Amino acid sequence: MIVYEYPLNERIRTWLRLEDLFDKASFFINAGDARSHHAGLLAVFELADVMARPELRSELIQELERQKISLEPLRSNPAVDGERLEQLLEGIAKALAELHGLSGKLGQHIRDNDWLSGIKSRTGIPGGACRFDLPGYHYWLNLPSAARTSDLRLWQAPMLPIRRGVELILQLLRESGNQGHYVANGGMFQLMLGGRVVQLLRVGLADEQPCVPEVSANKYAVNLRFVTVEKNQKSKTYDQDVAFELVFCSLIGCCVQPG
Repeated sequence: MIVYEYPLNERIRTWLRLEDLFDKASFFINAGDARSHHAGLLAVFELADVMARPELRSELIQELERQKISLEPLRSNPAVDGERLEQLLEGIAKALAELHGLSGKLGQHIRDNDWLSGIKSRTGIPGGACRFDLPGYHYWLNLPSAARTSDLRLWQAPMLPIRRGVELILQLLRESGNQGHYVANGGMFQLMLGGRVVQLLRVGLADEQPCVPEVSANKYAVNLRFVTVEKNQKSKTYDQDVAFELVFCSLIGCCVQPG
């Protein structure tokens, strides 16, 4: 099954982008070869750009504090998995401590590094990072893999508290979901929300389905349109019935599953 995620507010959208970029950066940094390390550095640059939002850290702290307050009273609930709850609370406490320990603007260490800034400005130009454009960068790419890996991890390290906070919040968000099974007749589907607060939609489709969902939503309803994947022409509505899973996720009122 392929799961498609659709954030319904800007805050969740930013956290999902950060999660994706951190995953890409880690993958390419650990790959070891020069081309992968180039891709890893580009991901670090993108992380620094996304983190330029001044409210990012305060939003993460605010949400983690809110989840901590809502989870702590569950310690006395016998229907709750106590071990799982303690793991979550410990993770939240650690993430909050790391976020409170951050100082200065997020990603500023990248912007303050003249060598990295020079590379970043050239990588925004198609083909701008060629060896004749950036001989110093070409030299770095020819260093031993261990040396490049060490540098990349050093540049990524100040960002990792953000990663841990984002991963924890998105984990709680995804686990909060209520799953339902539906059928889109002729590729079209609408569901009234009935006052339900939704921050993230997760649509699950069988691998063999030759279509993907397009989602539009507001506080009243969710509309799904399943379209074909056309690589050489404009996509169109998939006019067959489509069975799918739909999960509504919200951090409001999320809880620990019973043991």
